[in-house]
Amino acid sequence: MNPKYALLGVLYFVQGIPYGLQSGLLPIYFRTVGLSFTRISLTKMLFVPWMLKVLWAPLVDQYLTKKAWLLLSLWGLVLTCLACSTVTPETHFLPVAAALLCMNFFASVQDVAVDGVAIWLLGQEEVGYGNTIQVVAYKLGSVLAGGGLLTFLPLLGWGPLFCSLAVVFLLAILYTWRSDLRHPLQGSQAQSRTFNPWRILQGLLRVPGTPWTAGFVLIYKLGEQGAVSMFPLFLLDHNFSPQKLGFWNGIVAMVFSIAGSSLGGHLMSKQRHPLALLKVLLVVRICSLLFQTLLMVVYEDKAPLFQVAAVLSICIQHFIAGLVTTLTFSVMMHCAQKAEERVQATHYSFLATLEVLGKLLFSTMVGSLVDWLGFVSAFCIFLSLSLASVLYTLQASPSGR
Repeated sequence: MNPKYALLGVLYFVQGIPYGLQSGLLPIYFRTVGLSFTRISLTKMLFVPWMLKVLWAPLVDQYLTKKAWLLLSLWGLVLTCLACSTVTPETHFLPVAAALLCMNFFASVQDVAVDGVAIWLLGQEEVGYGNTIQVVAYKLGSVLAGGGLLTFLPLLGWGPLFCSLAVVFLLAILYTWRSDLRHPLQGSQAQSRTFNPWRILQGLLRVPGTPWTAGFVLIYKLGEQGAVSMFPLFLLDHNFSPQKLGFWNGIVAMVFSIAGSSLGGHLMSKQRHPLALLKVLLVVRICSLLFQTLLMVVYEDKAPLFQVAAVLSICIQHFIAGLVTTLTFSVMMHCAQKAEERVQATHYSFLATLEVLGKLLFSTMVGSLVDWLGFVSAFCIFLSLSLASVLYTLQASPSGR
């Protein structure tokens, strides 16, 4: 494997571990030790550093080197894992929550640094493969921490689990330390440092294509996000067993998502720019959502044919989602590469924050839409939102490309 791809794979893999740990493993563990649903829900607030990373992205861009920031953030992850290993949530919930908050902070700093490395490390012809590695490696790290470690948790216990994670981060430190990431700061960088939020925002928006890209990443997942969240719950309400749903929607769907992401990177290497392909895929995604909506209208409980159709729709949906995500991240990276070198990581972090914000804000509302309107009517809204993203891409100007 190309050394730069191997490095990015390692860094994005360990970056996915904190997310998978806190979204997959910890809620189940917290419940098994008797923590209330209220406390478990409050742990979602520990992801706040990911929403605020654009605030410290200028520091990562304008001080030290990306390698230094990577090593510092990885050491921070080691220390937080060791801190978590010394206390247990059932007796020391607040210290554990504080340690996990610090873990998210260091992971978000690492995210800014590794994205900055990827932007200047990857050539135009390598962006597709680079973003495939980003998406796939992050998902693998998340799955390992959220699902794989959950299997061994009864054998390891709380303390040894976090000690094992500390060892993983130490190995990543060793690999990063030995990697050649020499990229000296520009001589004019010290004189051009600024931390005025308004000036930074103005500078980011002046980068060609940024306003269009920012709008796209805010809306491109809205309809898909609603369907991905709600269709499994529709099946659960119609006698689809939790075990079967966990297998097909959790494991098999993730395989299809990774396959889609991998294909997206391959297509990027052939086509160089994703916008034309994105338009086609967004239309295909509407067809997939339409199929799910019609399926809900005629669905019959426990009918094998309808269950097979439901599983097929989930697999297709995640495959297309993987393709669209990789191509969208490629659009974001192409846009960030047009920015001045001293703000490239900040620029990408700005777009990535908007991407997360768009998904999270809508995710908080989809349950209410289904409660209020019902599944079919809510899915009609998801279809409309997906159509909006198609119409938006048709308005792309040359500067937005």
